[in-house]
Amino acid sequence: MKNYFKYLNISAIEENWGLYITNLGYNKIYPKQVYPNNEGHPQDHAFNWYNGRVLNSYNIIFISKGRGTFESAKTKSTIVEAGTCFFLYPGVWHRYKPDLNSGWEEFWVGFNGKFSHELMHKNFSSSENPFIHVGYNQELLSLFTHLFDTVKKGSRGYPQVIAGITLQILAILNSVSLYDNTNNDVTSMLIEKAKFLIQESLEKPLDMAMLLKELPIGYSRFRKAFKTITGESPNQYHLNLRLNRAKNLLLTTNLNINEVADQTGFDSVFYFSKLFKIKNGVSPKNYRAAKKKSDSPDE
Repeated sequence: MKNYFKYLNISAIEENWGLYITNLGYNKIYPKQVYPNNEGHPQDHAFNWYNGRVLNSYNIIFISKGRGTFESAKTKSTIVEAGTCFFLYPGVWHRYKPDLNSGWEEFWVGFNGKFSHELMHKNFSSSENPFIHVGYNQELLSLFTHLFDTVKKGSRGYPQVIAGITLQILAILNSVSLYDNTNNDVTSMLIEKAKFLIQESLEKPLDMAMLLKELPIGYSRFRKAFKTITGESPNQYHLNLRLNRAKNLLLTTNLNINEVADQTGFDSVFYFSKLFKIKNGVSPKNYRAAKKKSDSPDE
């Protein structure tokens, strides 16, 4: 996934909705890389480690890889591991950074509004304890990807759509905070991590050797356990995720077929179209056209 961020203009329509999105993005920070890179960010969101910052909105920060440090006016310095979400609260000074030796990958979404204030006082998180460990949560990763795709397309009414997606993210975090969703079976935990890592690599072919470096398990045992749990081999699982993402891009963006193929890791548009038709019964072009026709008000 490529680095991306967006700050949204808020109108009276969004404010009246009760929950609106202020900003969102993704960053991959490599080891030894300077952090943060404030280029392109508005002044009220830029910060450095020494001064920290104070925001006027809520933010969810999801660390999917690496590790780092977070502290605020309400919390002591805390090590943040991969698989952790933490909240930034309006009016609360804070600062955070990745470890120099590991870097990290961060997803974020900022939100505000009357309903968000009510929701955030339901005690599934607090400024004194803003951390929720979600682990390798594939659904959470998919929702962030859906957020970005929806904003990039910019269809009419999309601010309300992304508010709904953010509510889904909050629902997942609320569920994790209320219930112990942790599966303590070691093999199942490894497969969940593998599914998450596969989800992160949809823009390129699956590198099994690199995947296994992240998992303390041999290939034969891994492949057997993966198929037992998911019903598919790792490569088939990866392919189906790529083709499903292609469907979503065809429906929610204006990317042409070549661009959709590129963003889902296919070097050949012919090969992509062939596999897409085998799975869905129609070519990518006809799939998009049929959906547009069914959505037409004249139909």
